[in-house]
Parts: sequence; structure tokens; C-alpha cells
Amino acid sequence: MRVLFNEELEQVADDLETMVSDVQASITTAGTALLNSDIEAAQSVIDGDAKIDDLESSIVDQCVQLLAKQNPVATDLRVIVSTIRLASTFERMGDLARHIAESARRAYPQPAVPQQARDLFVKMQKRVEETAAQVVEMLSNRDTKTADEIIAGDDVLDDLHHATFSVATSDTWEGTSQDTINLVLLGRYYERFGDHAVSAARRVVYIVSGFDPTKEPEHTAPDPD
Repeated sequence: MRVLFNEELEQVADDLETMVSDVQASITTAGTALLNSDIEAAQSVIDGDAKIDDLESSIVDQCVQLLAKQNPVATDLRVIVSTIRLASTFERMGDLARHIAESARRAYPQPAVPQQARDLFVKMQKRVEETAAQVVEMLSNRDTKTADEIIAGDDVLDDLHHATFSVATSDTWEGTSQDTINLVLLGRYYERFGDHAVSAARRVVYIVSGFDPTKEPEHTAPDPD
């Protein structure tokens, strides 16, 4: 029975890694769509979101079956429940990539981001791609060091998000009302992507150590006594 449980749990872990790899590809392609007004890239992200959604549903179903049939012990229970939450987090990250792609598609053939704000979004895109790559590595290796780096690095995206408001409210802003709406919404999508990455990082730390860290990167496992 234990061998079967481990095999099923390993399959769930593989599916979760597939899911996060799809999210990484999705946010990268969404950035291409946004920054290059690439309608085909935008559509591929939008169409591909269904696969991410399906993976979430499958992972949750598998976890529920494990809970129902296998009566997992405390450590396994922590992994299974955390896996459900991670799948939900990754699904939301995929949704955010889709939102970015939809913004690019709506604005086509015009850019969704005016030239005046382009450099800012180039920086945001670069940052979320780095973060997505860290999430993939963290999940694959159950690496709490990478998790700490994700948590500590979230301030970069927060600062870039705040910068979008500075651009939109500056005396030199020349964008239309729609440009302003796009600027604010897109900045929010990127900032939320980073927040979800932090949530995933905290969840991985919890899986590994049993300790639920705060947003501060430094943490120690609880005293066994």
C-alpha cells in the first residue's frame, strides 16, 4: 500500500512540475505579446491557459483521492494539502499571464503599453521571467534557499508596480485614458504574479521544514522540543 501511495504522490509531483513549467512558458510568451504587439503569441497564451486549468483540476482530484484512500500520516498530509494550494497558486499565475496576453490582443495592432512606459514594462517582464525560473527550480529541487530568494526579491516588483502610478500621474504623461487604464492594470498583473510566487515559496518552505515563514527571508525550523 505504501509503495502505491508513493507512486501516486510522485505522479502528482510530476504534474505539478509540468504545470509550473507551463506557467513559466506562458508568462514569457505573454511578455512577447505585450512588448512586441504579437497577436499570435497572445493567442497562444490565451489558448494554452486551458491546459493549466486542466492540470490544476487533475492535481486537486488526485490529492483528494490520496486523502480519501490512503489515510496519510502528518508529513504526507502536509505535502498533499500544500500541493493543492500550490496548484491553485500556479493556476492564478497562469490567469495573470492570460490577462497580459488579452491586453495585448485587445490593443492590437497598437501596443498595449505606450512608448513612454515601455522601459518600465521591459524591466517588469524581465523580473517576472527571472521569478518564474526561480519557482521552477525551487519546486523541482524543494530548494528553500531559492524560496528565500523569491521572497526577498519581491520588493523589486513592488517598486516597479509603484512606479507605474508615478508614470501615470506625472505631468509628462501623454497617454490616453485607455493607456492609463492599461498601465495600471498591467502593472497590477505583474505585481500579483510576484505575490503568487512568494506564496508558492512560503508553501515550499512549509513542505520542507514544517515552518510557515513570514515574508522575511530568514527563517529557522521550529524547535523539535
